[in-house]
Amino acid sequence: MTQPTFVVEHLDPELGPWSTLEYACIARESHDRGARFLLSSVPTELQMPAELAATKGLEVEHRSVEEIFADRKDRVCLLDPSATTELSPEDGDTFEVFLFGGILGDDPPRDRTSELRKKGYVGRRLGPKQMTTDTAVRVTRLVVHEKTPLEEIQYVDYPELLINEHERTEMPFRYVKDANEQPIMPDGMVDLIKKDADKSIDFF
Repeated sequence: MTQPTFVVEHLDPELGPWSTLEYACIARESHDRGARFLLSSVPTELQMPAELAATKGLEVEHRSVEEIFADRKDRVCLLDPSATTELSPEDGDTFEVFLFGGILGDDPPRDRTSELRKKGYVGRRLGPKQMTTDTAVRVTRLVVHEKTPLEEIQYVDYPELLINEHERTEMPFRYVKDANEQPIMPDGMVDLIKKDADKSIDFF
């Protein structure tokens, strides 16, 4: 497989700062590694934030994934936490398009993927733990494009972030581990989490 296509079907009428950072991260990584990233079902009235719109590798589509890939539905793989089969490197030869329901990173999970499951795509699972959208795409790329078996990927589960000297917050997700044993997160995400945590503290 030369160029996999990763598609996030945007299932929200809005685009928050969290998703903006995740989508920009997916676009950059996909572009750098010779893959394609498509954000589908984007409402025509939704204005892309300037920093996201300027990100290399991002393709925005107002059509749904069903319309875009109507002629090759059998080549689309839905990354589905409820699937019974784990994703494998061989799936990179079977499928061309890897589909994610946004936003995957809800806590608790709201099963946003069910809307896509009803459309009859073949499903694959990325293990038992909830991932952010950018992590799910990263893991899928490692498996199908870089041929790393799922069980060989190193993770950090539920990392704790230091908000200030008195405050910590636990992220309820699984992340890919970097060379320094740290969770890989989008640029700016830690600052955004700290800012959100400060707001909640101020609120109380």
